[in-house]
Amino acid sequence: MWQLYTFPLCPFSRKLRLLMGEKNVAYELVRENPWEARDEFWSLNPAGRTPVLHDPQRRVTLADSQAICEYLEETVDRNPLINGNAVQRAEIRRLVALFDENFYNDVTGPALHEKMKKRLVLRQSPDAQVLRQMGRMLHGHLDYIDWLVDTRQWLAGSTLSLADLACAAQLSVVEYLGALDWKGHEQAQGWYMVIKSRPSFRPLLSEKMEGLPPPREYAALDL
Repeated sequence: MWQLYTFPLCPFSRKLRLLMGEKNVAYELVRENPWEARDEFWSLNPAGRTPVLHDPQRRVTLADSQAICEYLEETVDRNPLINGNAVQRAEIRRLVALFDENFYNDVTGPALHEKMKKRLVLRQSPDAQVLRQMGRMLHGHLDYIDWLVDTRQWLAGSTLSLADLACAAQLSVVEYLGALDWKGHEQAQGWYMVIKSRPSFRPLLSEKMEGLPPPREYAALDL
């Protein structure tokens, strides 16, 4: 069985876990806090980041969430999530990059630093100015998600894709940290609740970060 090295609030691991859930790929969670910089973990991934997918019996180690998702897409026939023609697949990959890079840098990354790392690792108070800027950037991204939901059945087109999972993974971390403000974004919120209600999402809702409980509405499946 695959071993998945991650920590509960890693959005890239969440994207991968959603994909593995949709494809019914079994795995065992291995807790890894990358900020601890363990030598054993760096030997698996010299970049020192989660997720890492490891099969000790086959001596296969995969790192980088998008590389792992592409590997599973190529090797597991069930429920394709980078689908359609070449143009459609390019659109899926464009949106995945948008959420993995832009959304993470603008919103999820600052939220994790201010609300998780400062509290659990650095023992510091969050910077209110950084959180305000993060909130402004969040609304800009939600405006774009609103537009996607208004113009398409799913974010990248007519079917569920890795773009939906990548976006939901980032949003779920922000929601866990109590920093997700849906005001004025009913379209995006409705789409997110559909994703959140899928069976692949349930393991994420039950997992907690020690010393950092989620808000009560985090596990709610209704608007």
